[in-house]
Amino acid sequence: MKLRFNRFTLSNGLRVLVHTDPTTPMVAVNVLYDVGARDEDPNRTGFAHLFEHLMFGGSINIPDYDEPLQMAGGENNAYTTNDITNYYIQVPKQNLETALWLESDRMLSLAFSPESLEVQRKVVCEEFKEHYINKPYGNAWEHLLALAYKAHPYQWQTIGKSLKHVEDASLADVKAFFQKHYNPSNAILCIAGNITVAEATPLVEHWFGSIPPGERYVRVLPQEPEQTEARHKTIHADVPLDALYKAWHIPARNMQPYYACDLITEIMGNGLSSRLHQRLVKEQALFSSISCYHTGSLDPGLIVVQGKVVEGKSIEEADNAVAREMALLVAEGVSPEELQKAKNKVTAAIEFEDLSILSRANNLAFYELMGNANYINEELSRYQVVTREMLQGTAAAFLKSENCNTLYYRKKRNDTE
Repeated sequence: MKLRFNRFTLSNGLRVLVHTDPTTPMVAVNVLYDVGARDEDPNRTGFAHLFEHLMFGGSINIPDYDEPLQMAGGENNAYTTNDITNYYIQVPKQNLETALWLESDRMLSLAFSPESLEVQRKVVCEEFKEHYINKPYGNAWEHLLALAYKAHPYQWQTIGKSLKHVEDASLADVKAFFQKHYNPSNAILCIAGNITVAEATPLVEHWFGSIPPGERYVRVLPQEPEQTEARHKTIHADVPLDALYKAWHIPARNMQPYYACDLITEIMGNGLSSRLHQRLVKEQALFSSISCYHTGSLDPGLIVVQGKVVEGKSIEEADNAVAREMALLVAEGVSPEELQKAKNKVTAAIEFEDLSILSRANNLAFYELMGNANYINEELSRYQVVTREMLQGTAAAFLKSENCNTLYYRKKRNDTE
C-alpha cells in the first residue's frame, strides 16, 4: 500500500513531512539531523555519538528533558550512525505540542555546561570501555574498518576512533560541533499518526519557525579509492574462539546494486536456512556461528561475513571455505527459489516495519535525506526488479579477492602470548 504524506519547508530551511494515520490515537515525532560519525574531524571523533547523549542533558527552557515527556504519556529515544543522528518521540495526539516544544527547544540551543558535558562524557567513556575495550571481540570492527577504509571517514566507528578524543573534548569543541550541525537547515522533521497537515502546519511554524536557520552544512568527504589488492590482518586476543571477518566494498545506498547486495546477504548468511549456515555450520562444522550482512551506509559500504571458528578447526580452513562459497555464488548464481525466498523475506520485513508509526516517521525522514521521501514507496520495486543475472553479475563485480579485507581474530595461545 502506498504511504501518503505531505511535505513543506519552513523559511529557516527545516524540511517537514506529515503522514496521517487516523487509526491510531498516537503521534510520532522524528527529528533527523544530517550528521554522523563521517562528518567528524579525524582528530576529534565520537562527537556525533556524544551529542546523542548531550541532547538529553537539558536546554534553555527545559532542564530535565524526560520529566515533561513522561507526564505527557510519551516515550523517546535516539540513535547515531556513521551517516545520521536521529531522535524520536511517541505521544498521545493531544500532547503533540509537548513533543514539539521539547524538540524545538533543544534545536534552538542546548544548555551547555561543564557539568552536563562531564556527566555525558563519563557515560560515553563507560560505554566505550564496556563494549569496545573490555568485551571479547569488542575491537574487531576497529581493526576491520581501518583495514577496509584508507581515506573515507567510515574508517572509524560511530563510538569514535579513540577514547581519548571524547575524554579530551572541550566545551568549546562541543559548542562548535552543535552550531555547525544541529540547526533547521540541517534537519528533517517528520510527524506521523493521528494528525493532518492542516493541524500540524501551524504547530510546526509556532515551535520551529523562529529558530535561526544556521549555516547549511556542505559535506565534502575524501572518497575511498578502489581497492585493487587483497588485504589481511591478524590480531591475537583473550577470546574463547578464533573469529573470521571478511569485508568487500559495495556501492552506495542509493545505487541499484545495493538491492542485489542486500539480497545476496539474505541468501548467503541471514538465518539458519542460509547457505553459509547450512554448509559451513551444519554440514562441515567449521563455524559455531556465521552471518553475512551489509553496512547499509549512505556512502559506499561493505558486505561482511563474520563467524566464530569451531575449536580444533583452523581459521585458514574456515577462511578458504568461505572463499569457496563466494566463488560458487559468482560462478553459478542462485536458484529461482532462493531469489524468490530472499525477496519474500525482504518484503515481509518492510511491510512489518511499516506497521509502526515510529518506523514510518523514521523511514520517511531517512528517504527524504536520500533525496525524496517517496522512495519509501519505490523500495520494494527496486528489490523486485533484481534478476538472477543481475544478482550474479553484482556478486562477480564485488565479491572478488582483490576487493576483500580479511581479519583473523585469533585466540591467544601459549606460543603467541
